[in-house]
Amino acid sequence: MVPRGVGRPIVVGVAPDPVQRMALAWAADQAARRRMPLRLVHAEGVPTGGYRKSEVRPSWEEWNRALHETGERVLNSAVAFVEERQPGVVLSALLAEGEPVWVLRQQARDAAEVVLGSRHLGQLEGVFSPASVALPVVAHAPCPVVVVPEPEHLTQDPAFVVVGVDGSAHSAAAVDVAFQQAALHGAALRALYVRSPERFGTVDAHTAHHACRRLLSETVAGRTAAYPEVVVHHEVPVGHTAEELAKASAHALCLVVGTRGHGGFTGMLLGSVSQGVLRYARCPVIAVPQPANDAP
Repeated sequence: MVPRGVGRPIVVGVAPDPVQRMALAWAADQAARRRMPLRLVHAEGVPTGGYRKSEVRPSWEEWNRALHETGERVLNSAVAFVEERQPGVVLSALLAEGEPVWVLRQQARDAAEVVLGSRHLGQLEGVFSPASVALPVVAHAPCPVVVVPEPEHLTQDPAFVVVGVDGSAHSAAAVDVAFQQAALHGAALRALYVRSPERFGTVDAHTAHHACRRLLSETVAGRTAAYPEVVVHHEVPVGHTAEELAKASAHALCLVVGTRGHGGFTGMLLGSVSQGVLRYARCPVIAVPQPANDAP
């Protein structure tokens, strides 16, 4: 069962570089599969440095006009790309003034999901630089945020989706999204509970393994009735959570993790697992926030 869209748009941040098209492609395909409208958003930004002291800076009117002209070209190119790829998608475009992080956080308030691009999530500057958009948007967006790396990665056939489960209540939201994605793509689902030896102290490995499998099964249980077509694989690897999830993502369609919970994926600005996944995952990462009614 694949749920249909209910009016809220998928919002995609449009990069100024016309070569970066993976996020647009993901968003267009997602909108088509979910039968949702797609909103393309390009943020103009604000005046920045870069001028030499001897140079005469342009007037505000000149600068603003230049930004508008550039932004319109960027958006028109993005619209043309989406219309060619998914002509049936209901499409709108927004040229917004302001910093990209602020604009996209505002847009996230009424979005079904927000899609962002990244040149290479494995590089520090791809996520952690002052110009970064991914981390602060993921940290505060009330909806799922998809971070799509550039360039395109190779997926495995048959296709699969990976979801990280940590045994806490907020994992349920990530599992729901993971089942939805698997159904949308006709893919299998690999549900991972990464067992850290330190977490179980003196408990023997056999007992710890079965405890993890029980927690994993309890978290995943109940979705198979709604998504009978999705084949689920339960996995309990041993190691560091971010590293194991990154390994599993190597040829996945996407990796789904929960955020703002009380387990292994707590927070985005401080959570080492969340940051590690964004840095090292080799596929699109879907960060799913804790539902508002469950938030502390």
